[in-house]
Amino acid sequence: MLTELRLENYAVIDNLVVEFGHGLNLLTGETGAGKSILIDALALLLGEKASTDVIRGGIERAVIAAVFEVAGTAADAVAKLLEANGLDKSDDRSLILRREISASGKGRVFVNNQPATVAVLRQLAPYLAIIHAQNESILSFDGPARLELLDAFAESRIENVAQNYTAWKQIRSRIDELERGEQDRLRLVDLWTFQKREIEDATLQSGEDESLESEKRVLANAEKIYNAAMNAFDLLYEGSGSTSSSLRAAQRQVEELARYEPKFQEALAALESARISVEDVGATLRDYAGGIHASPEHLAKVEDRLALLDRLKRKYGPSLDEVIQFRAEVSRKLSEVENKDEILRQLRGQLAQAAEEYLRAAQALSKTRTAAARRLEKMVESEINDLAMKSAFHIEITHCAEESNWSASGIGRALAAVGAHRLWRRTVQGDAGLKSLRGIRRGGQQR
Repeated sequence: MLTELRLENYAVIDNLVVEFGHGLNLLTGETGAGKSILIDALALLLGEKASTDVIRGGIERAVIAAVFEVAGTAADAVAKLLEANGLDKSDDRSLILRREISASGKGRVFVNNQPATVAVLRQLAPYLAIIHAQNESILSFDGPARLELLDAFAESRIENVAQNYTAWKQIRSRIDELERGEQDRLRLVDLWTFQKREIEDATLQSGEDESLESEKRVLANAEKIYNAAMNAFDLLYEGSGSTSSSLRAAQRQVEELARYEPKFQEALAALESARISVEDVGATLRDYAGGIHASPEHLAKVEDRLALLDRLKRKYGPSLDEVIQFRAEVSRKLSEVENKDEILRQLRGQLAQAAEEYLRAAQALSKTRTAAARRLEKMVESEINDLAMKSAFHIEITHCAEESNWSASGIGRALAAVGAHRLWRRTVQGDAGLKSLRGIRRGGQQR
């Protein structure tokens, strides 16, 4: 909620601080008293385009600032937005916005006293305030938004409907693909056949490109690798001054020492272990060097193979596994075309089942919405009666089971009306009941 609004050198206002309390706050006054000025200033803090015309005459800069208290799910959403934009949140969940408009045309924005942009204000705006201007269309008059508000009040779960709709839509798309024009089908068959043959001729193996890259590095540097391995072998095992020879000499001396001082038996065992490890490493290096053969012909073959794999990856997928998966997908499509009639029969059966499951879930959702609409009507009627408004409030839920009306949100549409005037309200969360009525539009067409 908005707790404080500050204006400095804005329009005809020199300096003003307006504090708001919990619950409903009303600003009253004659035409020209400045009520709209406050609303316009708030709109600037919500990301509206600014003009230098709002700066008080003879002043170089206007400043608008506001403090919001953000709670519930909105607080979590605001925290994520601040983090995504590199801004720190306050410890008490308050949000401070400030916008400066300069006579030069340049402006500055601050969120929690940190530099920000107008784009950040626009991102934050839906979680802070909605301005309903007279004779302007607002979110509440949008059909999907009405359903969303009603679902929030009813705590409806539309996930099952959305999943069933997606499953039905995917089957419908596969059928459309198989039933497309004969000329297009033949053209696609030729393309798929070529793609499948090209990938199959390459006889790909998963991870082959990585092993070939490693082999290429060895072949391209065979002489250096062989010399390094053999030099290390000589130093560890073969040469006259090798590490193995030195350890053997040291071992003999420690054996003599251990004859007189038993405590050196442990050191003798450690030397023996070290000598064996050194000789094992040396043997490994020798065997590895023996397997290295500089072969320009084999290197050329490896490079040609890698070039083929790179070409296939550029055409069919960034990785070799995705190229293999692409081949499997093309094979599936060709199989479907070759067995078109049988597959279409199976798909139509699946489509009918998917449609039945979708309609069952959508109709159950519609019943939930209708029941919630009746409860909401009574709550709104109570609020209207308290305001001495006698017109009846009604929420009309229309249902159309025709396929053209199907969507991931169900088969229903919502319309709310008060007598001859259209009315809707802001969202109702959980069991908190009807929080407020907003957006009464007078003089609108009756539906």
